[in-house]
Amino acid sequence: MGAVFFWIIIGLIAGAVANRVFDSSGGLFGNLILGLVGALVGGYIANLLRLNVTGGWIDSIVVASCGAILLLFLKRKVF
Repeated sequence: MGAVFFWIIIGLIAGAVANRVFDSSGGLFGNLILGLVGALVGGYIANLLRLNVTGGWIDSIVVASCGAILLLFLKRKVF
């Protein structure tokens, strides 16, 4: 149960950071989804680049935020 709570908090923070960077509005649920998907994308890219991400709070927020920002960037380019 603790891991689910951890990822929800990370997702909310990452989604909020990405929305601030792109001056977008997604609402609470939108930020959560954006942050969670961004965490998956960011984690995948970090793994491909062989970055040493230890899995702590700060590392997770940075990786998830970068993934969420990339998703918002691609969304703006496509739509």
